[in-house]
Amino acid sequence: MVGVVAVEITLFGDFGLKLATGQDIDLPGQKDRALLAFLALSPGTNHTRDKLANLLWCDRGDQQARDSLKHALTRVRHGLQASAASPIVADRRTVKLDPAAVKTDVATFERLLREGTPQSLHAAAALYRGEIIEDVSVRSPPFEDWLLLERRRLRHLLEAALTRAIADSIANGELGFAAEAARRLHLLDPLNEAASRAIMQAEAEAGQTVQALRRYQGLRDRLRAELGVKPAPETIRLYEAIRDRAAEEPVSAVSPVLPSTAEMPLPERPAVAVLPFENLSGDADQQYFSDGISEDIITELSRFRSLFVIARHSSFAFKGRPVKVQEIARELGVAYVVEGSFRRVGDRVRISAQLVDAGRGTQLWAEKYDRELVDIFAVQDDVARSVAAAVCGRVDVASRDRVERMSPDTLRAYDLVLRAKFLTLNYTRSENAQAREFAERAATLDPKSAAACTHAAWCLFYEYMAKWTRDSGASLQRAFDYAQRAVLLDETDSFAHTLLGIMHLFRREFDQAHTEILAGVALNPNDFLARRYYGMFLAATGNAESGIAQIELGRRLNPFDTRWVPWDMGIVCFTARRYQEAITALKQARNPINEVHGWLAASYAQAGLLQEARSTLEHFLRVAEQDMAVFPGRKLANWEPYWHGAFEYQDQADFDHLFDALRKAGLDD
Repeated sequence: MVGVVAVEITLFGDFGLKLATGQDIDLPGQKDRALLAFLALSPGTNHTRDKLANLLWCDRGDQQARDSLKHALTRVRHGLQASAASPIVADRRTVKLDPAAVKTDVATFERLLREGTPQSLHAAAALYRGEIIEDVSVRSPPFEDWLLLERRRLRHLLEAALTRAIADSIANGELGFAAEAARRLHLLDPLNEAASRAIMQAEAEAGQTVQALRRYQGLRDRLRAELGVKPAPETIRLYEAIRDRAAEEPVSAVSPVLPSTAEMPLPERPAVAVLPFENLSGDADQQYFSDGISEDIITELSRFRSLFVIARHSSFAFKGRPVKVQEIARELGVAYVVEGSFRRVGDRVRISAQLVDAGRGTQLWAEKYDRELVDIFAVQDDVARSVAAAVCGRVDVASRDRVERMSPDTLRAYDLVLRAKFLTLNYTRSENAQAREFAERAATLDPKSAAACTHAAWCLFYEYMAKWTRDSGASLQRAFDYAQRAVLLDETDSFAHTLLGIMHLFRREFDQAHTEILAGVALNPNDFLARRYYGMFLAATGNAESGIAQIELGRRLNPFDTRWVPWDMGIVCFTARRYQEAITALKQARNPINEVHGWLAASYAQAGLLQEARSTLEHFLRVAEQDMAVFPGRKLANWEPYWHGAFEYQDQADFDHLFDALRKAGLDD
């Protein structure tokens, strides 16, 4: 049925799919959604099967990847079988979507922008509900590269159209439409000064001078609080012009803008500035690459809610200036500075980065990255993510070291959270209890602190898992309550969503767990914890092989971890029936908690190493008898609640597999 729209695909915000009749279609597979989204953004274009296979299954062999593509296409076709006409056109070599059979919000958005009228621009902006396919998470570098570029392209299209509309409208005297376009741009970027200036100008021309002046004051305060900078000179000039014209009006509520030479105060969160990387290539044309690396590191670091990251235009103000790191840190109000260099030789690049504690003038971390320059954007993204993950981890350690030297009586709410984080690292009963006390005190001192709530939930969850309390169910419920509160306080905190997802998992609410954990990964793909727990969730719900891939990514994001990743990897490999790999991983755990010995005993048993299994289980039981609030003894049935608390499998067969291993290792029936 040529020319008949069969399906409608929503890409802005969350992925949506429905028939032309309005019937919603559920495609649960992440890669199925990703495949359809990719095809939908270029309808009518023939894509080779090899290209699509590499896009989403680049970690597999050629034939396996092509088979995976074939299965995905079958699932998508099955989901669309009730459509009036199949939108998928495929042969042995290529796949495409029939543009006449598909309608997407992105295509409508781009058409409206091209029309360029005030009405069409308003309609296009309304369609932009967020970045495309925010709920789809696929770990495949070629797909991630494509998605990043496509998101940037669409955002830049809207920002450019709004910016042009503002300028054209002001030039034509259409201040009302200029203000409307500016408000749309302000929603995309609340700190965009061009948008704020247009709104101020429209308000002033409409006689709302006090409102315009107050808007400036709010912008000025927000720029200082969030970015540590003053408004641009043209914004200040506009403010002064409006103020002077309105001299007869009472504007005492507006504070004057005065230059300040004082040092910027340090914010409560660890503050980091990323300086422009130095181009050592001897070729000025390569400067764009070193600047791009610095900008991408700023972007990736900004995903970590635990850090206060200085914006690009502030840190780049020091580009080419011979200023000491300590002076830059004082001027920007930061404790830590990231700096580095870029050198290109032929088709290879070397990127060096280091993290400096500006107060002490000491280097906390340094690394070199040598890469083949096959795809320039992929190299930038890869290095930026690696640097951001390493920097965040090192800043976290340095901050805990600082707070550890402080007296508990002088600790503020944020410092209490840091102390709690430090204590939970050792995972002992006494230190966890103290950490919980600190976190709950922080939540009382600052009821709006999502960080305090997440760490209170974290400690209570540990208490539940390790059975350090006689009423572990109450601990899990309190942990869940704190995690819910944290998400309500800060919906953009990836750790809060991840932790709430884990609470749902251990309450056996698997759909809700999936939603929250994916939200954590989407909010910050560089979050080591989000990747770890996504891997654990996948293993718990029957996809252990994919779980291994996620935990490997977590290892890459935090290569210094020698405690949590080996523990997680051991559990997931055991679940995947890869016992030797489980043994290797679990034995790598530094200062392991006692649960690790239980998993190691189970892995030995299923690998047929019964002597090692029994001796390891005996060690586990001796420690458990001293550590647990109620020791279950040697009967397997009495231990089942403990192992449900350690890992909540969805399928009873996985629990049976674990219990069979523990029986072989020496627990009694």
